[in-house]
Amino acid sequence: MAGRIPQHFIDELIARTDIIEVIGSRVQLKRAGREYKACCPFHDEKTASFTVSADKQFYHCFGCGAHGTALGFVMEYDHLGFVEAVEDLAARAGLDVPREGGSSAPAQPHDEIYVALERAALFYRQSVSGEAKARDYLAKRGLAADVIQRFGIGYAPARWDALLDRYGATEDERQVLHRAGLVVERQAEPGRARTPGFYDRFRDRVMFPIRDTRGRTIGFGGRVLDGSEPKYLNSPETELFHKGRELYGLFECRQATRSLQRLLVVEGYMDVVSLHQAGITYAVATLGTATTPEHLQRIFRLVGEVVFCFDGDRAGRAAAWRALENAVSEVKQGRQVRFLFLPDGHDPDTLVREEGAAAFESRLAGALPLSDYLIRELSARSDPTSVDGRAKLVELARPLIRKIPSDVYRELLVSQLAEAVRMQPTRLAELLQAGEGSGPPSHGETAPTRRRHARHVHSAATGRGNLVRQAISLLVHYPAAAAGIQGTEALDHVDRPGVALLIELLAQLREDPPSSTAALLERWRERPEHAPLSKLATTECLVADTEAATAEIRSAIERLVAEDSVTRLEALQEKAREAPLSAEEKLEIQALIRNMAKGARAGRAK
Repeated sequence: MAGRIPQHFIDELIARTDIIEVIGSRVQLKRAGREYKACCPFHDEKTASFTVSADKQFYHCFGCGAHGTALGFVMEYDHLGFVEAVEDLAARAGLDVPREGGSSAPAQPHDEIYVALERAALFYRQSVSGEAKARDYLAKRGLAADVIQRFGIGYAPARWDALLDRYGATEDERQVLHRAGLVVERQAEPGRARTPGFYDRFRDRVMFPIRDTRGRTIGFGGRVLDGSEPKYLNSPETELFHKGRELYGLFECRQATRSLQRLLVVEGYMDVVSLHQAGITYAVATLGTATTPEHLQRIFRLVGEVVFCFDGDRAGRAAAWRALENAVSEVKQGRQVRFLFLPDGHDPDTLVREEGAAAFESRLAGALPLSDYLIRELSARSDPTSVDGRAKLVELARPLIRKIPSDVYRELLVSQLAEAVRMQPTRLAELLQAGEGSGPPSHGETAPTRRRHARHVHSAATGRGNLVRQAISLLVHYPAAAAGIQGTEALDHVDRPGVALLIELLAQLREDPPSSTAALLERWRERPEHAPLSKLATTECLVADTEAATAEIRSAIERLVAEDSVTRLEALQEKAREAPLSAEEKLEIQALIRNMAKGARAGRAK
């Protein structure tokens, strides 16, 4: 498995990438002074509010708030994951992507597997024309030729060695087909030596190629044409294909709709294809597995809304509940999860062909929000009309509510649940939180302390104009200013929100100066501080250059140290009025007074 992409390569990639070229190849930019402007590609607008800074290598929309680096833009605009976006920019810059551990992307063994899978997809597509029952099946399902072509639907011949004969002439080729999951190694019979060789995994099946976000075939799903089992057969887990992460039809969604707003998750290949043919081009399917957290994380990197669509039978309801159990841990502000249950006897394929796209989408408009579905389902498992039933309902809801990371969403859901169980929301919230986080807090911190620390980090970067925020903001806008800031040891004793972040930034920027604001931000992409730091990059900076920024940062640090000394001195003096001070505290008072006097003299000298 390829290792992590080293940070030094990300630094080099950002330094060698021109954000104007990257965005300009996708959006029409116009120069406006030192920056470039355009109508925002992430929301509809008539007046350009999208700006791109060549100096910062950073973009920002004043309309919808979208912002980021060239890497972030490619991820957002092209709907790519981080690694895929890195590979895209690296290819543009003519760079190979290294991996920690010495390997380099693209990994050569994987290239052979990609080629084998593309050859197989071509072979299956070509085989359709020679098999009448495959053509008849696709016609019976009402699929038009252009949709069959768009999804690359094919047919695996009813032979044990059709694909092997075409692409498995040598042992090396057969091994590659095996690694791609296209052929199966023969097993030994009891009491006999193993018969060497392989046979085709897919036989006499309509074939649905599964593509990654770059359109490369990574696996297949095959549907039988007779009554044999299994009805659907997927590729096995391989170096490229992981069922718990992939979504069938996602590549086709991105091709059909540049700016996806939501995804409709259904259960089958034909459901996806039929919905796309009807014009509902935002449908995807899980690959014979329950919806996983990895699926949801991938979905929410692309869109803010997901609708799960299931059959109304027992299996459909069970699948919906499993999706909810995984979805609650991904619910945050700006994300919406809803559930649509179809009439008995229907799946999305049959229903959209029977009633049309408009009627089907009207059903989507009435899909149940996650909160409504959760309370409805749990109410069906208890008896809300009795005290015992309402108590059971609360206990059933407790583990699900605790998984919700959003304070706002959790509070709103608790309020809705309180109505169902006839309690005051505040009292119910207290009961639900009872026993929460029973494990010992790390490093001696209580849960409230950890929450305050998290708020402090955020407020230092996004709060009102305090000194810490000013210093951090100037470093974000002018990373080179850190080189002129020395003697910051006194900050170690300053007890202010965000000072730890300021100290870390100064040390990092002095030791390894980044090429731009964008390069600084990419170093923090995996850290919780990335979002507030990126937000600071969107704010207006009134300082003209690096030299002025250095002077402002130095002044802010001096004032922070001075104010902290005053605060500490006042605290010690207050304590002395109530009880005798220790010898150490008396010495600290003397040191504080001396340092404050020295600072005052230095200030007058200026």
